[in-house]
Amino acid sequence: MARSEATNSIRHLVHGLRRTMTPLQIAGGRMKFLSPFPPQFSGAYPTYDTAVAAGRSNSKVGFDHDELTDIAFERMCEITPWDYPLLFWLGQILPEIDLLVDAGGHMGTKFRAFRKLLPIETSVDWVVYDVPAIVRAGRRRAEIDGLDKLRFVENMEDAGDPDLFVGSGLLQYLDVPLTTLLSRLPRLPRHMLLNKVAMRQGPTVFTLQRFEEVTVPYQIRNEATFMAELSRLGYEVVDRWTIPTLSHTIETHPELGESESTGFYLRLA
Repeated sequence: MARSEATNSIRHLVHGLRRTMTPLQIAGGRMKFLSPFPPQFSGAYPTYDTAVAAGRSNSKVGFDHDELTDIAFERMCEITPWDYPLLFWLGQILPEIDLLVDAGGHMGTKFRAFRKLLPIETSVDWVVYDVPAIVRAGRRRAEIDGLDKLRFVENMEDAGDPDLFVGSGLLQYLDVPLTTLLSRLPRLPRHMLLNKVAMRQGPTVFTLQRFEEVTVPYQIRNEATFMAELSRLGYEVVDRWTIPTLSHTIETHPELGESESTGFYLRLA
């Protein structure tokens, strides 16, 4: 094939790829074609409310929908590798705890998973705080399964006076500051276990995470601001761990970099 013919063939090939596999990015000196499937994370917004407004144009927003409560429930009741730091510290402080609040605890999925390895059914009252649709479904399922130690509330004020606050996978979806949520309790819990907290070095950003049938605002916090918030509350960091497999990049805004997924055991100083 003559050089001119080869050049024309390459041009036609590249032109065809550009038409069928857009958008196109130049990354690290190489061409990178983005997946034709909808991205898991899209958009970058300054506040929770602006993310909600953007999400409403495409799908249901948030978890407060009765028809969504059973999605992935059985899988969520399984112990995952990033649960083990929680299990370790919960086992250490269990003798000091009479009541814990599991904020964003779905239908008691951590209670169901952890009772396989810890004596929580006989030693602690476990209160789940979540959105109304999940609370209704959780109560029904707990009654059917005879889980008397598992209680559900829609308002944090109804949780009681917990010794331990658990937020595993909560903070990235929380619609109020953590300080505001904790202020609804009679006093700050002595112990706090946080897991899967999404953080970054730059300014806090909200994106939209896509699930099967719903879009949810997802907050990636500025690390320095968040750590200062914990310090102002009076908590000291006893332990901290990272979960590399749960770091994320916003596909539509790769220039913002990758988030870091982090866990903490904190105690009032």
